[in-house]
Amino acid sequence: MEQINWTEQLVEAWNTNNRINLFLLEKITDEGMNCTLSKRGGGTPAKQFAHMHNLRCDKLVNWHYPLSDIVEKLSMYDELNKERLKECLNTSGEQMALFIRQYTEEGNNFKTFKKGLVSSISYFISHESHHRGNLIQTLKLSGHRLNKDTLYAIWYWDKM
Repeated sequence: MEQINWTEQLVEAWNTNNRINLFLLEKITDEGMNCTLSKRGGGTPAKQFAHMHNLRCDKLVNWHYPLSDIVEKLSMYDELNKERLKECLNTSGEQMALFIRQYTEEGNNFKTFKKGLVSSISYFISHESHHRGNLIQTLKLSGHRLNKDTLYAIWYWDKM
């Protein structure tokens, strides 16, 4: 019987989540990146992607500091263009995947949420899915609706 590699399955789930973020980022127009329904200017798709990246940075600092040395939080006051967001999501995504591998290979000596690694990574995937839903809704209501192929594609995890 073949041994199941749970670490690689968890890393692949994480990486698929990150590829979906990057896929969506590419499909949004430059104008759509800065649309908002907020009277205070918050909640733009660009800021939601930055928030996802920043939470990853915060947790890497708290859970395993050495993995945080190449990630840099974004300021919500900076220009959050697609290239910069893509670079940041790629870097923090890779560091999170490395966190999963190191956590499982080095004896679980790192911090996570109290319920462990799987709950922690599940939280991140749920959190980022929530923000994808928010930014898709913002785009729709602001007149920057994504096409149906794009909206369906984010659910085809076996193809992402």
